[in-house]
Amino acid sequence: MIESRAVRVGSGRVVRAHDSGPAGGSGPVVMWHHGSPQTGALLEPVLAAAAERGIRVLSYGRPGYGGSDRVAGRDVASAAGDSAAVADAFGVREFAVVGASGGGPHALACAALLPDRVPAAVCLAGIAPRDAGFDWFAGMVAPGGLRAAVEGTAARARFAETEQFDPDSFIPADHELLAGPWSALGADAQRAGAAGPDGLVDDDVAFAHPWGFDLTAITAPVLLVQGGRDRVVPPAHADHLAGLLPRATAWSRPDDGHVSVLREYPAALDWLLAATSG
Repeated sequence: MIESRAVRVGSGRVVRAHDSGPAGGSGPVVMWHHGSPQTGALLEPVLAAAAERGIRVLSYGRPGYGGSDRVAGRDVASAAGDSAAVADAFGVREFAVVGASGGGPHALACAALLPDRVPAAVCLAGIAPRDAGFDWFAGMVAPGGLRAAVEGTAARARFAETEQFDPDSFIPADHELLAGPWSALGADAQRAGAAGPDGLVDDDVAFAHPWGFDLTAITAPVLLVQGGRDRVVPPAHADHLAGLLPRATAWSRPDDGHVSVLREYPAALDWLLAATSG
């Protein structure tokens, strides 16, 4: 039974958080960091693979998503404090992190800023920082939102007024996964989108500006899983991240796109268990 509750974080803000249970359990815990846009709800394929491995899963909606209070101008680093507060609320001390797509940077923030609590991290199709000398937009089919985000929150919000999803961003394998075992992901994205663009606007602005932590200082092992045909977050982003992270392991899946790479989520959980087994 999933427990969902409002958790107070920061200076009186509230995020909507979720726990697969069992409360007070002593087994491994993973915090799932959702993509952009999503509500933060725990999705069936996330839960099923974890349950098969005896893993408890926590998640929460980032500010502006899924009933969580908005924080305009938030940076990626702020996810660490929110994640720690959510874990505390559910009585969890140590937790590994898994981030998919827009959740990837936020999972890395936890690894960087909570080194005594986060023993390992997984980043599935996660975007890299917009660093000097790195062509951040190369290979993206529809970078308009991120280009607007470079100009700031107001520009990104204006773009959102007429924004439409470009179907060419996904390859056939992505559509197949969304029509099948990960259909809950598409339905959740639609719910998040219907609630308004604030969370997505703030995510994109956070990605396009300094993240607020040093990736090279992450001491935990990090698994990067990347689809070779990803048209949303192209493979160069995983390559860039791998060059920054001191303990990176990279899995390339040449035939996968942005969504179909989630087929590797169960194997990534196995990697996490091995990485944190002592």
